[in-house]
Amino acid sequence: MTASTTRDSTASRAESSWAPLAAPVFRALWIAQFVSNVGTWMQTVGAQWLLLGHGATLVTLVQTASSLPVVLLALPSGVLADRFDRRRLLVAAQFAMCAVAAVLTVLAFAGGLTPGPLLALTFLLGCGTALMGPAWQAIQPELVDRSQLGQASALGAVNMNLARAIGPAVGGVLVAAAGAGWTFAFNAVSYLGIVIVLLLWKRPPAPPVPAAQRERFLTALYAARRYVRNAPGIRRILLRAALFIPGAAAVWSLLPLVAGESLGLGSGGYGLLLAAVGIGAVSGAFLLPRIRGTLGANGTLAVGAVVFAAVLAVLATVHLTWVVALALLPAGLAWIGVLSTLSAATQTRLPGWVRARGLAVYLLVFQGGQALTAPLWGALAQWLGLTGALLVAGALLLLTAVSVRRWPLYDAAHIDPTPSDHWPTPPLVFEPGPADGPVLVSVVYRVAPDDRAAFTDAMRNVARSRRRTGALTWGLYEDGNEPGRFIENYLTGSWAEHLAQHHSRLTSTDRHFEERARALLLPGTEPEVTHAFDAVTGPSAHTG
Repeated sequence: MTASTTRDSTASRAESSWAPLAAPVFRALWIAQFVSNVGTWMQTVGAQWLLLGHGATLVTLVQTASSLPVVLLALPSGVLADRFDRRRLLVAAQFAMCAVAAVLTVLAFAGGLTPGPLLALTFLLGCGTALMGPAWQAIQPELVDRSQLGQASALGAVNMNLARAIGPAVGGVLVAAAGAGWTFAFNAVSYLGIVIVLLLWKRPPAPPVPAAQRERFLTALYAARRYVRNAPGIRRILLRAALFIPGAAAVWSLLPLVAGESLGLGSGGYGLLLAAVGIGAVSGAFLLPRIRGTLGANGTLAVGAVVFAAVLAVLATVHLTWVVALALLPAGLAWIGVLSTLSAATQTRLPGWVRARGLAVYLLVFQGGQALTAPLWGALAQWLGLTGALLVAGALLLLTAVSVRRWPLYDAAHIDPTPSDHWPTPPLVFEPGPADGPVLVSVVYRVAPDDRAAFTDAMRNVARSRRRTGALTWGLYEDGNEPGRFIENYLTGSWAEHLAQHHSRLTSTDRHFEERARALLLPGTEPEVTHAFDAVTGPSAHTG
Protein backbone atom coordinates (compact mmCIF):
# COMPACT_ATOMS: atom_id res chain seq x y z
CA MET A 1 0.00 0.00 0.00
CA THR A 2 1.45 3.37 -0.99
CA ALA A 3 1.69 6.40 1.29
CA SER A 4 -0.94 8.24 -0.74
CA THR A 5 -3.31 5.29 -0.46
CA THR A 6 -2.81 5.26 3.29
CA ARG A 7 -3.52 8.98 3.51
CA ASP A 8 -6.65 8.59 1.37
CA SER A 9 -7.85 5.73 3.57
CA THR A 10 -7.26 7.76 6.73
CA ALA A 11 -9.03 10.77 5.24
CA SER A 12 -11.94 8.58 4.23
CA ARG A 13 -12.29 7.23 7.76
CA ALA A 14 -12.09 10.74 9.19
CA GLU A 15 -14.71 11.98 6.75
CA SER A 16 -16.91 9.04 7.65
CA SER A 17 -16.55 9.75 11.39
CA TRP A 18 -17.75 13.33 10.97
CA ALA A 19 -20.26 12.67 8.16
CA PRO A 20 -23.43 13.18 10.28
CA LEU A 21 -22.41 16.80 10.91
CA ALA A 22 -23.12 17.47 7.22
CA ALA A 23 -26.85 17.19 8.08
CA PRO A 24 -27.89 20.77 9.04
CA VAL A 25 -30.37 19.89 11.80
CA PHE A 26 -28.07 17.29 13.35
CA ARG A 27 -25.19 19.78 13.27
CA ALA A 28 -27.25 22.56 14.86
CA LEU A 29 -28.57 20.24 17.58
CA TRP A 30 -25.07 18.88 18.20
CA ILE A 31 -23.73 22.40 18.80
CA ALA A 32 -26.70 23.37 20.98
CA GLN A 33 -26.39 20.14 22.95
CA PHE A 34 -22.70 20.82 23.49
CA VAL A 35 -23.45 24.23 25.00
CA SER A 36 -26.12 22.66 27.22
CA ASN A 37 -23.76 19.85 28.31
CA VAL A 38 -21.08 22.40 29.21
CA GLY A 39 -23.67 24.20 31.33
CA THR A 40 -24.64 20.96 33.05
CA TRP A 41 -21.05 20.14 33.99
CA MET A 42 -20.43 23.69 35.17
CA GLN A 43 -23.46 23.44 37.44
CA THR A 44 -22.34 20.01 38.72
CA VAL A 45 -19.05 21.52 39.84
CA GLY A 46 -20.86 24.42 41.51
CA ALA A 47 -23.32 22.12 43.30
CA GLN A 48 -20.72 19.65 44.53
CA TRP A 49 -18.45 22.43 45.70
CA LEU A 50 -21.26 24.07 47.68
CA LEU A 51 -21.75 20.76 49.51
CA LEU A 52 -18.09 19.89 50.02
CA GLY A 53 -18.09 21.11 53.62
CA HIS A 54 -21.17 19.05 54.54
CA GLY A 55 -19.61 15.57 54.46
CA ALA A 56 -18.89 12.88 51.87
CA THR A 57 -22.43 11.50 51.77
CA LEU A 58 -24.01 14.83 50.81
CA VAL A 59 -21.39 15.40 48.08
CA THR A 60 -22.16 12.02 46.51
CA LEU A 61 -25.92 12.71 46.75
CA VAL A 62 -25.56 15.25 43.92
CA GLN A 63 -24.89 12.28 41.63
CA THR A 64 -27.87 10.43 43.12
CA ALA A 65 -30.22 13.40 42.79
CA SER A 66 -29.41 13.81 39.10
CA SER A 67 -29.52 10.08 38.25
CA LEU A 68 -32.33 8.73 40.45
CA PRO A 69 -35.12 10.25 38.27
CA VAL A 70 -34.08 7.91 35.49
CA VAL A 71 -34.91 4.97 37.75
CA LEU A 72 -38.37 6.39 38.35
CA LEU A 73 -39.16 7.86 34.93
CA ALA A 74 -37.13 6.02 32.28
CA LEU A 75 -39.85 3.59 31.23
CA PRO A 76 -42.72 6.12 31.31
CA SER A 77 -40.51 8.50 29.30
CA GLY A 78 -39.86 5.78 26.75
CA VAL A 79 -43.58 5.15 26.40
CA LEU A 80 -44.23 8.87 25.90
CA ALA A 81 -41.49 9.04 23.27
CA ASP A 82 -43.03 6.12 21.35
CA ARG A 83 -46.59 7.49 21.62
CA PHE A 84 -46.40 11.28 21.20
CA ASP A 85 -44.67 13.94 19.11
CA ARG A 86 -41.03 13.70 20.16
CA ARG A 87 -40.13 17.26 19.22
CA ARG A 88 -42.84 18.74 21.44
CA LEU A 89 -41.78 16.43 24.25
CA LEU A 90 -38.18 17.63 23.96
CA VAL A 91 -39.17 21.31 23.84
CA ALA A 92 -41.34 20.91 26.95
CA ALA A 93 -38.51 19.18 28.81
CA GLN A 94 -36.02 21.94 27.89
CA PHE A 95 -38.36 24.70 29.06
CA ALA A 96 -38.99 22.88 32.34
CA MET A 97 -35.26 22.43 33.01
CA CYS A 98 -34.59 26.07 32.16
CA ALA A 99 -37.18 27.13 34.75
CA VAL A 100 -35.67 24.88 37.46
CA ALA A 101 -32.15 26.13 36.72
CA ALA A 102 -33.44 29.71 36.97
CA VAL A 103 -34.79 28.99 40.48
CA LEU A 104 -31.41 27.55 41.45
CA THR A 105 -29.74 30.72 40.17
CA VAL A 106 -32.01 33.02 42.18
CA LEU A 107 -31.49 31.00 45.39
CA ALA A 108 -27.73 30.87 44.88
CA PHE A 109 -27.41 34.65 44.47
CA ALA A 110 -29.76 35.22 47.41
CA GLY A 111 -27.63 32.98 49.63
CA GLY A 112 -30.51 30.56 50.29
CA LEU A 113 -29.19 27.49 48.46
CA THR A 114 -28.84 25.12 51.40
CA PRO A 115 -28.30 21.34 50.84
CA GLY A 116 -32.02 20.50 50.94
CA PRO A 117 -33.22 22.86 48.17
CA LEU A 118 -30.07 22.22 46.14
CA LEU A 119 -30.61 18.45 46.07
CA ALA A 120 -34.38 18.81 45.50
CA LEU A 121 -33.92 21.13 42.50
CA THR A 122 -31.10 18.94 41.15
CA PHE A 123 -33.57 16.05 41.34
CA LEU A 124 -36.09 18.06 39.28
CA LEU A 125 -33.41 18.75 36.66
CA GLY A 126 -32.78 15.01 36.59
CA CYS A 127 -36.50 14.49 35.93
CA GLY A 128 -36.21 16.69 32.85
CA THR A 129 -33.18 14.74 31.65
CA ALA A 130 -35.03 11.46 32.20
CA LEU A 131 -38.01 12.76 30.21
CA MET A 132 -35.94 13.79 27.20
CA GLY A 133 -33.43 10.89 27.12
CA PRO A 134 -35.43 8.25 25.17
CA ALA A 135 -36.98 10.87 22.86
CA TRP A 136 -33.56 12.33 22.05
CA GLN A 137 -32.18 8.90 21.15
CA ALA A 138 -35.27 8.02 19.12
CA ILE A 139 -35.12 11.10 16.82
CA GLN A 140 -31.60 10.29 15.62
CA PRO A 141 -32.83 8.20 12.64
CA GLU A 142 -34.82 11.28 11.54
CA LEU A 143 -31.70 13.48 11.52
CA VAL A 144 -29.18 11.32 9.63
CA ASP A 145 -29.21 8.40 7.23
CA ARG A 146 -29.59 5.03 8.91
CA SER A 147 -26.13 4.10 7.60
CA GLN A 148 -24.68 6.94 9.71
CA LEU A 149 -26.37 6.08 13.01
CA GLY A 150 -23.19 4.52 14.36
CA GLN A 151 -21.19 7.67 13.61
CA ALA A 152 -23.96 9.83 15.07
CA SER A 153 -23.85 7.83 18.30
CA ALA A 154 -20.06 8.24 18.47
CA LEU A 155 -20.38 11.99 17.91
CA GLY A 156 -22.90 12.13 20.75
CA ALA A 157 -20.28 10.54 23.01
CA VAL A 158 -17.67 13.02 21.77
CA ASN A 159 -20.12 15.84 22.55
CA MET A 160 -20.70 14.74 26.13
CA ASN A 161 -17.06 14.08 26.86
CA LEU A 162 -15.77 17.23 25.18
CA ALA A 163 -18.20 19.10 27.43
CA ARG A 164 -16.85 17.05 30.36
CA ALA A 165 -13.36 18.27 29.44
CA ILE A 166 -14.36 21.94 29.20
CA GLY A 167 -17.34 22.41 31.53
CA PRO A 168 -15.77 21.39 34.85
CA ALA A 169 -12.63 23.45 34.21
CA VAL A 170 -14.65 26.55 33.29
CA GLY A 171 -17.05 25.88 36.16
CA GLY A 172 -14.21 25.55 38.66
CA VAL A 173 -12.63 28.81 37.55
CA LEU A 174 -16.01 30.56 37.61
CA VAL A 175 -16.81 29.30 41.13
CA ALA A 176 -13.43 30.50 42.36
CA ALA A 177 -13.70 33.89 40.64
CA ALA A 178 -17.36 34.84 40.99
CA GLY A 179 -19.25 32.20 42.99
CA ALA A 180 -21.38 29.14 42.26
CA GLY A 181 -24.43 31.21 41.28
CA TRP A 182 -22.98 32.03 37.87
CA THR A 183 -22.63 28.33 36.99
CA PHE A 184 -26.37 27.90 37.62
CA ALA A 185 -27.14 31.02 35.54
CA PHE A 186 -25.14 29.76 32.56
CA ASN A 187 -26.84 26.38 32.76
CA ALA A 188 -30.30 28.00 32.74
CA VAL A 189 -29.54 29.95 29.56
CA SER A 190 -27.88 26.94 27.87
CA TYR A 191 -31.19 25.07 27.49
CA LEU A 192 -32.62 27.73 25.18
CA GLY A 193 -30.32 26.88 22.28
CA ILE A 194 -31.81 23.39 21.94
CA VAL A 195 -35.31 24.87 22.13
CA ILE A 196 -34.58 27.29 19.26
CA VAL A 197 -33.16 24.56 17.01
CA LEU A 198 -36.07 22.20 17.69
CA LEU A 199 -38.65 24.92 16.98
CA LEU A 200 -36.92 25.82 13.68
CA TRP A 201 -36.67 22.17 12.60
CA LYS A 202 -39.10 21.54 9.75
CA ARG A 203 -39.91 18.03 10.83
CA PRO A 204 -42.12 16.05 8.41
CA PRO A 205 -45.41 15.05 10.05
CA ALA A 206 -45.38 11.51 11.33
CA PRO A 207 -47.78 9.08 9.58
CA PRO A 208 -50.94 8.55 11.62
CA VAL A 209 -51.10 5.33 13.58
CA PRO A 210 -54.26 3.32 12.80
CA ALA A 211 -56.69 3.31 15.70
CA ALA A 212 -56.55 -0.48 15.83
CA GLN A 213 -52.79 -0.38 16.55
CA ARG A 214 -52.63 2.40 19.14
CA GLU A 215 -51.30 1.23 22.48
CA ARG A 216 -52.62 2.45 25.79
CA PHE A 217 -50.04 3.76 28.24
CA LEU A 218 -50.02 0.76 30.57
CA THR A 219 -50.17 -1.65 27.64
CA ALA A 220 -47.13 0.02 26.08
CA LEU A 221 -45.31 -0.07 29.39
CA TYR A 222 -45.98 -3.78 29.80
CA ALA A 223 -44.95 -4.42 26.18
CA ALA A 224 -41.50 -2.97 26.89
CA ARG A 225 -41.02 -5.19 29.92
CA ARG A 226 -42.23 -8.23 27.98
CA TYR A 227 -39.87 -7.47 25.09
CA VAL A 228 -36.77 -7.12 27.26
CA ARG A 229 -37.66 -10.22 29.27
CA ASN A 230 -37.76 -12.30 26.07
CA ALA A 231 -34.73 -10.78 24.31
CA PRO A 232 -31.63 -12.65 25.58
CA GLY A 233 -29.25 -10.30 23.77
CA ILE A 234 -30.73 -7.22 25.45
CA ARG A 235 -30.76 -8.92 28.85
CA ARG A 236 -27.07 -9.72 28.53
CA ILE A 237 -26.29 -6.08 27.68
CA LEU A 238 -28.19 -4.97 30.76
CA LEU A 239 -26.26 -7.48 32.88
CA ARG A 240 -22.92 -6.18 31.62
CA ALA A 241 -24.01 -2.60 32.36
CA ALA A 242 -25.23 -3.57 35.83
CA LEU A 243 -21.88 -5.23 36.61
CA PHE A 244 -19.72 -2.34 35.34
CA ILE A 245 -21.56 0.73 36.58
CA PRO A 246 -21.34 0.28 40.39
CA GLY A 247 -17.54 0.15 40.49
CA ALA A 248 -17.02 2.75 37.77
CA ALA A 249 -19.46 5.16 39.45
CA ALA A 250 -17.03 5.44 42.37
CA VAL A 251 -14.83 7.69 40.23
CA TRP A 252 -17.60 10.24 39.65
CA SER A 253 -18.88 9.98 43.23
CA LEU A 254 -15.55 10.21 45.04
CA LEU A 255 -13.48 12.42 42.72
CA PRO A 256 -14.55 15.63 44.55
CA LEU A 257 -13.22 14.08 47.76
CA VAL A 258 -10.00 13.01 46.04
CA ALA A 259 -9.52 16.58 44.83
CA GLY A 260 -10.36 18.25 48.15
CA GLU A 261 -9.11 15.79 50.79
CA SER A 262 -6.39 13.75 49.11
CA LEU A 263 -4.83 16.37 46.83
CA GLY A 264 -5.82 19.57 48.65
CA LEU A 265 -7.13 21.21 45.47
CA GLY A 266 -9.70 23.96 45.12
CA SER A 267 -12.68 24.07 42.77
CA GLY A 268 -10.46 24.94 39.82
CA GLY A 269 -8.24 21.92 40.44
CA TYR A 270 -11.27 19.64 40.72
CA GLY A 271 -12.52 20.97 37.40
CA LEU A 272 -9.16 20.21 35.79
CA LEU A 273 -9.30 16.61 37.05
CA LEU A 274 -12.71 16.17 35.41
CA ALA A 275 -11.27 17.81 32.30
CA ALA A 276 -8.58 15.11 32.19
CA VAL A 277 -11.29 12.44 32.12
CA GLY A 278 -13.05 14.29 29.33
CA ILE A 279 -9.89 14.68 27.25
CA GLY A 280 -9.23 10.96 27.57
CA ALA A 281 -12.78 10.19 26.47
CA VAL A 282 -12.61 12.50 23.42
CA SER A 283 -9.33 10.94 22.30
CA GLY A 284 -10.88 7.55 22.91
CA ALA A 285 -13.64 8.27 20.41
CA PHE A 286 -11.03 8.26 17.65
CA LEU A 287 -9.08 5.26 18.96
CA LEU A 288 -12.08 3.03 19.61
CA PRO A 289 -12.57 1.65 16.07
CA ARG A 290 -9.02 0.28 16.13
CA ILE A 291 -9.35 -0.98 19.73
CA ARG A 292 -12.64 -2.75 19.02
CA GLY A 293 -11.21 -4.19 15.82
CA THR A 294 -8.37 -5.72 17.84
CA LEU A 295 -10.14 -6.72 21.05
CA GLY A 296 -13.73 -7.21 19.90
CA ALA A 297 -16.73 -6.05 21.94
CA ASN A 298 -16.17 -8.42 24.87
CA GLY A 299 -12.45 -7.72 24.98
CA THR A 300 -13.18 -3.99 25.08
CA LEU A 301 -15.50 -4.50 28.05
CA ALA A 302 -12.95 -6.59 29.96
CA VAL A 303 -9.99 -4.30 29.28
CA GLY A 304 -12.10 -1.23 30.10
CA ALA A 305 -12.95 -2.65 33.52
CA VAL A 306 -9.29 -3.48 34.22
CA VAL A 307 -8.19 0.02 33.22
CA PHE A 308 -10.80 1.57 35.50
CA ALA A 309 -9.64 -0.66 38.37
CA ALA A 310 -6.04 0.47 37.86
CA VAL A 311 -7.11 4.12 37.83
CA LEU A 312 -8.99 3.66 41.11
CA ALA A 313 -5.87 2.11 42.64
CA VAL A 314 -3.88 5.20 41.61
CA LEU A 315 -6.52 7.52 43.08
CA ALA A 316 -6.38 5.54 46.33
CA THR A 317 -2.61 5.44 46.77
CA VAL A 318 -1.07 8.42 44.95
CA HIS A 319 -1.22 11.99 46.25
CA LEU A 320 0.55 13.81 43.40
CA THR A 321 -1.84 15.90 41.33
CA TRP A 322 -0.04 15.47 38.00
CA VAL A 323 0.07 11.66 38.40
CA VAL A 324 -3.66 11.53 39.23
CA ALA A 325 -4.46 13.78 36.25
CA LEU A 326 -2.47 11.51 33.91
CA ALA A 327 -4.20 8.43 35.35
CA LEU A 328 -7.61 9.95 34.63
CA LEU A 329 -6.85 10.16 30.90
CA PRO A 330 -7.16 6.37 30.35
CA ALA A 331 -10.20 6.42 32.66
CA GLY A 332 -11.96 8.59 30.10
CA LEU A 333 -10.92 6.24 27.32
CA ALA A 334 -12.15 3.19 29.24
CA TRP A 335 -15.43 4.90 30.12
CA ILE A 336 -16.32 5.80 26.55
CA GLY A 337 -15.09 2.39 25.33
CA VAL A 338 -17.41 0.43 27.61
CA LEU A 339 -20.41 2.73 27.29
CA SER A 340 -20.26 3.12 23.51
CA THR A 341 -19.87 -0.66 23.14
CA LEU A 342 -22.96 -1.31 25.25
CA SER A 343 -24.95 1.48 23.60
CA ALA A 344 -24.09 0.31 20.08
CA ALA A 345 -25.02 -3.26 21.01
CA THR A 346 -28.40 -2.03 22.27
CA GLN A 347 -29.11 0.07 19.18
CA THR A 348 -28.30 -2.75 16.76
CA ARG A 349 -30.68 -5.18 18.47
CA LEU A 350 -33.79 -3.05 19.09
CA PRO A 351 -36.53 -2.85 16.42
CA GLY A 352 -38.08 0.53 15.73
CA TRP A 353 -41.46 -0.12 17.37
CA VAL A 354 -39.91 -0.53 20.83
CA ARG A 355 -36.63 1.39 20.38
CA ALA A 356 -37.35 4.30 22.74
CA ARG A 357 -38.67 1.96 25.44
CA GLY A 358 -35.76 -0.44 25.08
CA LEU A 359 -33.28 2.43 25.33
CA ALA A 360 -35.20 3.65 28.36
CA VAL A 361 -34.61 0.30 30.09
CA TYR A 362 -30.91 0.57 29.27
CA LEU A 363 -30.80 4.12 30.65
CA LEU A 364 -32.64 2.91 33.75
CA VAL A 365 -29.93 0.34 34.48
CA PHE A 366 -27.11 2.71 33.57
CA GLN A 367 -28.26 5.82 35.41
CA GLY A 368 -29.99 3.87 38.15
CA GLY A 369 -26.78 2.04 38.95
CA GLN A 370 -25.01 5.36 39.43
CA ALA A 371 -27.85 6.82 41.48
CA LEU A 372 -28.11 3.87 43.85
CA THR A 373 -24.39 3.30 44.38
CA ALA A 374 -23.25 6.93 44.73
CA PRO A 375 -24.45 7.35 48.35
CA LEU A 376 -23.07 3.90 49.19
CA TRP A 377 -19.59 4.98 48.10
CA GLY A 378 -19.96 8.12 50.21
CA ALA A 379 -20.99 6.10 53.25
CA LEU A 380 -18.19 3.59 52.64
CA ALA A 381 -15.68 6.44 52.40
CA GLN A 382 -16.81 7.69 55.79
CA TRP A 383 -16.55 4.18 57.29
CA LEU A 384 -13.37 2.78 55.66
CA GLY A 385 -11.81 6.05 54.60
CA LEU A 386 -11.40 7.36 51.06
CA THR A 387 -8.54 4.99 50.24
CA GLY A 388 -10.49 1.93 51.38
CA ALA A 389 -13.59 2.86 49.37
CA LEU A 390 -11.55 3.40 46.19
CA LEU A 391 -9.77 0.05 46.58
CA VAL A 392 -13.07 -1.78 47.12
CA ALA A 393 -14.43 -0.22 43.91
CA GLY A 394 -11.30 -1.31 42.04
CA ALA A 395 -11.70 -4.88 43.29
CA LEU A 396 -15.30 -4.95 42.08
CA LEU A 397 -14.17 -3.87 38.62
CA LEU A 398 -11.56 -6.63 38.48
CA LEU A 399 -14.34 -9.14 39.21
CA THR A 400 -16.38 -7.48 36.47
CA ALA A 401 -13.54 -8.01 33.99
CA VAL A 402 -13.25 -11.69 34.93
CA SER A 403 -17.02 -12.16 34.54
CA VAL A 404 -16.90 -11.22 30.85
CA ARG A 405 -15.63 -14.72 30.09
CA ARG A 406 -18.60 -16.24 31.94
CA TRP A 407 -21.27 -13.83 30.64
CA PRO A 408 -20.11 -12.29 27.34
CA LEU A 409 -22.25 -10.26 24.98
CA TYR A 410 -24.00 -12.46 22.45
CA ASP A 411 -22.95 -12.21 18.81
CA ALA A 412 -25.30 -9.84 16.98
CA ALA A 413 -24.14 -10.82 13.50
CA HIS A 414 -27.39 -12.70 12.81
CA ILE A 415 -29.73 -10.13 14.40
CA ASP A 416 -31.69 -8.06 11.88
CA PRO A 417 -34.22 -5.71 13.54
CA THR A 418 -35.62 -4.31 10.28
CA PRO A 419 -39.44 -4.65 10.03
CA SER A 420 -40.85 -7.66 8.21
CA ASP A 421 -44.52 -7.60 7.26
CA HIS A 422 -44.62 -11.27 6.28
CA TRP A 423 -47.88 -12.29 7.98
CA PRO A 424 -51.06 -11.97 5.87
CA THR A 425 -54.04 -10.12 7.35
CA PRO A 426 -56.20 -12.65 9.21
CA PRO A 427 -59.41 -13.50 7.28
CA LEU A 428 -62.40 -13.27 9.64
CA VAL A 429 -66.14 -13.37 9.05
CA PHE A 430 -66.65 -10.42 11.45
CA GLU A 431 -64.58 -7.34 12.23
CA PRO A 432 -63.44 -7.21 15.86
CA GLY A 433 -62.82 -3.91 17.59
CA PRO A 434 -59.29 -2.89 18.71
CA ALA A 435 -60.09 -3.62 22.37
CA ASP A 436 -61.71 -7.00 21.71
CA GLY A 437 -59.79 -9.76 23.34
CA PRO A 438 -58.12 -11.79 24.50
CA VAL A 439 -57.29 -13.49 21.19
CA LEU A 440 -56.22 -17.13 21.09
CA VAL A 441 -54.04 -17.87 18.04
CA SER A 442 -53.61 -21.55 17.14
CA VAL A 443 -51.21 -22.85 14.50
CA VAL A 444 -51.13 -26.52 13.44
CA TYR A 445 -47.91 -28.00 12.00
CA ARG A 446 -47.26 -31.48 10.59
CA VAL A 447 -43.71 -32.78 10.95
CA ALA A 448 -42.02 -36.03 9.93
CA PRO A 449 -41.37 -38.35 12.94
CA ASP A 450 -37.59 -38.10 12.54
CA ASP A 451 -37.74 -34.28 12.65
CA ARG A 452 -39.83 -33.92 15.80
CA ALA A 453 -36.90 -33.14 18.13
CA ALA A 454 -35.36 -30.67 15.68
CA PHE A 455 -38.74 -28.96 15.23
CA THR A 456 -39.37 -28.50 18.95
CA ASP A 457 -35.85 -27.09 19.32
CA ALA A 458 -36.39 -24.62 16.46
CA MET A 459 -39.69 -23.51 18.01
CA ARG A 460 -37.88 -22.26 21.14
CA ASN A 461 -36.75 -19.20 19.21
CA VAL A 462 -40.24 -18.83 17.75
CA ALA A 463 -41.63 -18.85 21.30
CA ARG A 464 -39.39 -15.95 22.32
CA SER A 465 -40.42 -14.12 19.15
CA ARG A 466 -44.13 -14.52 19.98
CA ARG A 467 -43.62 -13.31 23.55
CA ARG A 468 -41.50 -10.34 22.48
CA THR A 469 -44.12 -9.15 20.04
CA GLY A 470 -47.25 -9.55 22.14
CA ALA A 471 -47.99 -13.07 23.39
CA LEU A 472 -49.07 -13.24 27.02
CA THR A 473 -48.83 -17.04 27.13
CA TRP A 474 -47.36 -19.57 24.72
CA GLY A 475 -47.38 -23.34 24.43
CA LEU A 476 -46.50 -26.08 21.96
CA TYR A 477 -48.39 -29.39 22.11
CA GLU A 478 -48.19 -32.68 20.20
CA ASP A 479 -51.35 -34.55 19.26
CA GLY A 480 -51.60 -37.76 21.29
CA ASN A 481 -53.42 -39.52 18.44
CA GLU A 482 -51.21 -38.26 15.62
CA PRO A 483 -47.48 -38.07 16.38
CA GLY A 484 -45.82 -35.28 14.41
CA ARG A 485 -48.94 -33.10 14.51
CA PHE A 486 -48.03 -30.09 16.65
CA ILE A 487 -50.35 -27.36 17.87
CA GLU A 488 -48.93 -23.97 18.82
CA ASN A 489 -51.21 -21.84 21.03
CA TYR A 490 -50.54 -18.31 22.18
CA LEU A 491 -52.72 -15.62 23.71
CA THR A 492 -52.60 -11.88 23.00
CA GLY A 493 -54.34 -9.30 25.18
CA SER A 494 -56.44 -7.71 22.43
CA TRP A 495 -57.10 -7.64 18.72
CA ALA A 496 -55.02 -4.45 18.49
CA GLU A 497 -52.05 -6.27 20.02
CA HIS A 498 -52.37 -9.08 17.48
CA LEU A 499 -52.67 -6.64 14.55
CA ALA A 500 -49.53 -4.91 15.81
CA GLN A 501 -47.78 -8.29 15.61
CA HIS A 502 -48.90 -8.61 12.00
CA HIS A 503 -48.02 -5.16 10.72
CA SER A 504 -45.40 -3.40 12.86
CA ARG A 505 -43.60 -5.63 15.35
CA LEU A 506 -42.18 -8.58 13.44
CA THR A 507 -38.57 -8.30 12.26
CA SER A 508 -36.41 -10.08 9.72
CA THR A 509 -34.93 -12.09 12.59
CA ASP A 510 -38.43 -13.25 13.60
CA ARG A 511 -39.08 -14.30 10.00
CA HIS A 512 -35.79 -16.24 9.98
CA PHE A 513 -36.77 -18.15 13.13
CA GLU A 514 -40.14 -19.06 11.60
CA GLU A 515 -38.52 -20.19 8.33
CA ARG A 516 -36.12 -22.49 10.21
CA ALA A 517 -39.05 -24.18 11.94
CA ARG A 518 -41.21 -24.39 8.82
CA ALA A 519 -38.37 -25.94 6.82
CA LEU A 520 -38.97 -29.08 8.91
CA LEU A 521 -42.65 -29.47 7.92
CA LEU A 522 -43.83 -32.40 5.87
CA PRO A 523 -43.52 -31.63 2.14
CA GLY A 524 -46.75 -30.25 0.74
CA THR A 525 -48.11 -29.08 4.09
CA GLU A 526 -48.55 -25.54 5.37
CA PRO A 527 -49.28 -24.21 8.87
CA GLU A 528 -53.01 -23.93 9.59
CA VAL A 529 -53.82 -20.74 11.53
CA THR A 530 -57.03 -19.95 13.42
CA HIS A 531 -58.01 -16.98 15.60
CA ALA A 532 -60.47 -17.48 18.47
CA PHE A 533 -62.14 -14.89 20.72
CA ASP A 534 -63.69 -15.14 24.17
CA ALA A 535 -67.07 -16.79 23.57
CA VAL A 536 -68.67 -14.95 26.52
CA THR A 537 -67.37 -11.37 26.26
CA GLY A 538 -65.64 -11.30 22.87
CA PRO A 539 -67.07 -10.09 19.55
CA SER A 540 -68.27 -13.56 18.60
CA ALA A 541 -70.66 -13.42 21.56
CA HIS A 542 -72.40 -10.40 20.05
CA THR A 543 -72.73 -11.48 16.43
CA GLY A 544 -75.73 -13.14 14.86
